[in-house]
Amino acid sequence: MSGDRREARLDRLRAALGERELDALIVSHLPNVRYLTGFTGTSALVVVGERELVLYSDFRYREQAAEEVGSLARVEIVERELWAKAIRTLSEMRRVVAVGYEAETLSAAAERRLAENGNGIEARPTTDLVEALRSQKDAEEIASIAEAARLACEALQAALETVRVGQRELDVAATLEHELRVRGSEWHPFPTIVASGPRSALPHAGTTERIVESGDWLLLDFGAQVDGYCADVTRTVVVGRAADERQRSMYELVREAQGRAVQHVRAGMTGRDADALARSIIEARGFGDQFGHSLGHGLGLEVHEGPSLGRANEKEIPADAVVTVEPGIYLPGWGGVRIEDDVHVTADGATLLSDGDTELRELV
Repeated sequence: MSGDRREARLDRLRAALGERELDALIVSHLPNVRYLTGFTGTSALVVVGERELVLYSDFRYREQAAEEVGSLARVEIVERELWAKAIRTLSEMRRVVAVGYEAETLSAAAERRLAENGNGIEARPTTDLVEALRSQKDAEEIASIAEAARLACEALQAALETVRVGQRELDVAATLEHELRVRGSEWHPFPTIVASGPRSALPHAGTTERIVESGDWLLLDFGAQVDGYCADVTRTVVVGRAADERQRSMYELVREAQGRAVQHVRAGMTGRDADALARSIIEARGFGDQFGHSLGHGLGLEVHEGPSLGRANEKEIPADAVVTVEPGIYLPGWGGVRIEDDVHVTADGATLLSDGDTELRELV
């Protein structure tokens, strides 16, 4: 991997293991495997010891694992039972007694196997060990997210030029996804949302065969992926005619709330306080109950990761986090508005990675 920062990541992880009095960690969550080793396959376990680093995978990834991991770790290709092999390795390591595992993503069967290892290993559940490292992005990660956001916004502009009354939501989504792929998006980080008319009031609507009608809201929530890193953008437009007074008023309220949050969010602020930047404006106008989700979430190798910009999060936003800022208002039977951009957050404030083009667009 270019600009290799894996050794520094492992050093930080080992320091965290020491603070928790853990001798080793089994990493099973694939985004964490990729973050630590560079391996992008779909079958892997990593054992991180004080000095040892072993990656287990299967025959399908023999050459890929060797190429992506290089000399960083010992790569072992296992015919079957990756977990059994990893447990045997731990039992053979010197001074390994307390072993952490990723409790939030591990299956119950694997957890039971660890607990019943029979080798005197004490298996301890852990949360957010690698994820805490991932929440602070380095320059290379920020550049990848920025590139994903750039091509996502370019793809949107190209797709919107083709939107017409009478198209299905599925037609609009197909065009948008085509434009994403031809510009270099590796894949779609989540199913593209194209929701029209009253369906735009569904915050996570699926994309359907509904026909776009004149005067409809058209909400598009979509992502792009570059070097494994995700961008996440939402725009809401009016199709077929100019926006009416109610549409314009609702849109400008959400836009004001989003703009204030982008302008004032910064590292060191709690997720709750960041959420309040936008929520207070929406609540003051009487629509607090119609803004039911959090202001935003972290972006990285996963489209939803830490930190959360939500009312329940009293933790501080770390420096160099990349987060979405996406307030919305949803009125059943009428429609909804959401505006979402991606930002890099430091102690000095936030820098847009997506284009921030939030002027109301009317596709007439």
